[in-house]
Amino acid sequence: MMNSIDANPYFETGDWLVIAVYLVGIVGLGLWFGKDQKSTRDYFLGSRNIPWWGIGFSIVAAETSALTIIGVPAIAYGNNLTFIQMIIGYIIARIILAVLLVPHYFSGEIYSPYQLFANAFGPAVRKTAAGFFLVSETIAGGFRVYVACIPIQLMFGIKIIPAIALFVFLSLLYTYFGGVKAVIWTDAVQFLLFMAGGIFTLLYIPQQFDGGFPEVFSRAAHDGKLVWLNTKFSWALASDGGFNLWMGIIGGTVMVMSSHGAEQLIVQRVLACKTVVDARKALVLSAVIILPLFLVFLLVGAMLWVYYRQLPMAIPIPEPRPGVKPNDYVYPIFMLTAVPNILKGFLIVAILSAAMSSASSALTSLASVSTMDFLKGLGGKERAEEFYLRLSRYSTAWWGLLLSLVAFAASQRVNFVLNAAFSLRGLTSGALLGGLLLAVVWKKGRALPVVFGMVTSLAVMTCITAFWKTLIGWPWYTLIGTAVTALVALLARELLPKENSASGTAHLPVK
Repeated sequence: MMNSIDANPYFETGDWLVIAVYLVGIVGLGLWFGKDQKSTRDYFLGSRNIPWWGIGFSIVAAETSALTIIGVPAIAYGNNLTFIQMIIGYIIARIILAVLLVPHYFSGEIYSPYQLFANAFGPAVRKTAAGFFLVSETIAGGFRVYVACIPIQLMFGIKIIPAIALFVFLSLLYTYFGGVKAVIWTDAVQFLLFMAGGIFTLLYIPQQFDGGFPEVFSRAAHDGKLVWLNTKFSWALASDGGFNLWMGIIGGTVMVMSSHGAEQLIVQRVLACKTVVDARKALVLSAVIILPLFLVFLLVGAMLWVYYRQLPMAIPIPEPRPGVKPNDYVYPIFMLTAVPNILKGFLIVAILSAAMSSASSALTSLASVSTMDFLKGLGGKERAEEFYLRLSRYSTAWWGLLLSLVAFAASQRVNFVLNAAFSLRGLTSGALLGGLLLAVVWKKGRALPVVFGMVTSLAVMTCITAFWKTLIGWPWYTLIGTAVTALVALLARELLPKENSASGTAHLPVK
């Protein structure tokens, strides 16, 4: 078959057709599932009538970006399988959250975890926590868009700016009209697509060797690529970038308790469940899925190592960019040059599905927090639901523009954006989890000690990332930040002057 489009010599008409059908189909699917939005409850909670299994798939898709799909194989390609130890903590955290935290999310009509902060400590703590999330997710989400567009730029042969504009527009289109219901259902489909892409690669590479699976695994084991366990405790990542078991069991558990319990990106999906039981089922399903997902893509990386020890790369590895290491290009290059046409199109769709899933998840979570935690009821005025639904959609469009601007700034290598993208999530995750745990344990209290604890945590984590990041690996950041938040808040509660009753320390639950 002759190439019909010259933008990329490795694509043929069939590949472009597969990609076009996917893009049209996923946008159409999102619009279909998102029809009949009449209120913010419909828009941000999906009317709470979405099946738990769809939400379980969506949880995994939301936390799996395009960089995960290309970056996880890159870890094994350049090192080994020790990252799988982190997944142990990912599973433990989901079980803890399902048992202990989920019931608190169904104690009323809650739109974000930050309403729990308000119920316990008042609006000041709620806005502090929500503000932490908005800033960190805007930078992180925009950076994910930028990073996703780098391999897309390579694969499609287009400039980075048009790639960002197209990518955000398509994700925004169905998110704007369909809200979280459209996002969850497209997430579920997109999860199946990128999981299928990983399994296909896992089955395809051994077929290129006479000895099949035994030969590939034997060569990978000989080169140390199948090592997965390291029981030696260390605060720092290993010199070769490897992880240890304690980082996974302790650091990974606390980190995911924050990302899945205190950050709206994932919590919004849990809140969309019908009941506590359904929410628990969704989290447990995501725990069952996450291990095989990461194992598949780690094994893909080990197999790619064996493959490229035998064959040269058809495309030289491009110059590294901020957020994208040289090895991150290996899997996209393999997709582009080593897979037969048509099948190649399906693998590219796997990358696109992960990228669009992470972008739409950022949009709906940012819109939800900004609308429900900041704008609704502003100035003491309550308006009709039709007004807030319009406001929610406008907010979604605004965040789409802002994510695009952050992605553009990252593409221009603006240092502030790059530095913030690499550090902000680790800086704020401990403060958010620490504040949430205090809200659940204390139930009622003064705002100032908690705000003081969260701000102190942010300051301490900033110092660690600035001066000691080679001594303390990122898997420990959330644990340290959580501990600082809780300890400082406890001390501040005892040492700061008590407020008198006239100042109003009791807070009514926020609806």
